[in-house]
Order: sequence, then C-alpha cells, then structure tokens
Amino acid sequence: MTAMTLHILKPSVNNMAVRVFVRAAKLNFVEDDAWGKTRSPEFLKKNPAHMTPMLEGAGLPRGALWESCAIMAYLANANNLAKFYPAEPARRAMIDSAMFYIIGTLYPLVARATYPALGFPQYPGEVGATSLEQSHKDEAQKAATEAIAEPLEAIRQFFIGAHPFIGGASPSIADIRLAATLEFLNAIDYKLPAWASQYMADMESALGAAYSEPAADVRGYIAYVKAQKK
Repeated sequence: MTAMTLHILKPSVNNMAVRVFVRAAKLNFVEDDAWGKTRSPEFLKKNPAHMTPMLEGAGLPRGALWESCAIMAYLANANNLAKFYPAEPARRAMIDSAMFYIIGTLYPLVARATYPALGFPQYPGEVGATSLEQSHKDEAQKAATEAIAEPLEAIRQFFIGAHPFIGGASPSIADIRLAATLEFLNAIDYKLPAWASQYMADMESALGAAYSEPAADVRGYIAYVKAQKK
C-alpha cells in the first residue's frame, strides 16, 4: 500500500491507538504532528471536524478519514490484517462491539475524570466546560472516576473472559483502543484492578516498541503536567 499520511497529536490516547496500530501492523506511513494546525484553513478543508487522528490516503472517498477505530478498521480491511480484525463475522462483531463500548461508554468517563487534570478542553455542555462553581466540577470529576470500574468489569467479563485479550490469544484493534484509553488514568493515579494492570503489561509485551514508542509520548505529557503541579 502506498505511503499514507497520519496527522496526530502526540499527547492524545485517541491518536496513540492509531499510532500503535500502524507500527504493530508494519504499515507504510508518514506521521505529521498536527499540533497548532487543526484549525488552519488547510486542515479544515480536509477535515471540518478539526479532529485527530486524521488519515490521508489514496482511495478514501473524501481523501481523509478521522476517528481512531474507523481508521484502524479501514487499514486492517485494506491490508487483509485479520490478525488484528477478524474476517469471520461473529468474531468481528465482538471486536466492533468492544470498540463501540469503549468509545461510547468507557472513554467518556475516562475523559471526564482525566481531562481536568491534564488541562484538556472539554466539549460545550460538559460540567468541566461550564461556569459552575469549582465544587460542582470536582463532584462531576469524582463521579466519573468512580463510574469507571463498572464498564471496566463488563469488558473483563464479556469481551476478555478467559483469554488474555479481547482478540483472544493476541491483541486486536479493540485491545489497542482499550489499552490506549487506560493510559490516561495515570493522570489521576487511578488504581487499576489487578487484571487490568496485567492486561496493560501483556499488551506492551505483545506489541513491543510498536506500543511503547507512542505510549512514551502520552506518558511523558502526563509526567510533565504532574510536575507542573508540584
């Protein structure tokens, strides 16, 4: 496949997921740091949602694609990477279900719990982005943090079960999305259950530098933010 361009923001776990995938899959890509560029006329012409990660490549109907799970699924399909995204319908449905649950249920809670600590902006309507008293914002952050345990346990029971990964014996694109999401919890020193800590270690062991290199950017940013508060 011809080299594609992946526009990314290094501190983001949404971006980290795709950055891990293209490395683990050994795809031909060029990485562009989009820091400070996402609101430029050139970027907005390609991506009116001004979101990253954004993939640019030949063959895409509009020339570009955003949303981490959509990008990983597309690249897996385009390169016949059944190892990461099974071709068999029932197994693929489980991967899709896990990804939708992660981005629709788990990640919003992780974002509400960690964005205030990371200094990331929140969407209009979110408590953290309103003019409410700080006590209300703190209460919302606390509630989100406490709620994370439930979807985490659901993922363990239903999607992972007796296997080491959602994908079974080896990591799938859903696993990459989950592990990247959990990286942000270091920002609030969230105590992962023992199984999740082992899962994270197993993910990094299984994927090696493909995981640890993008993870280092996220971890480095978290460490920097924490150091500024000391």
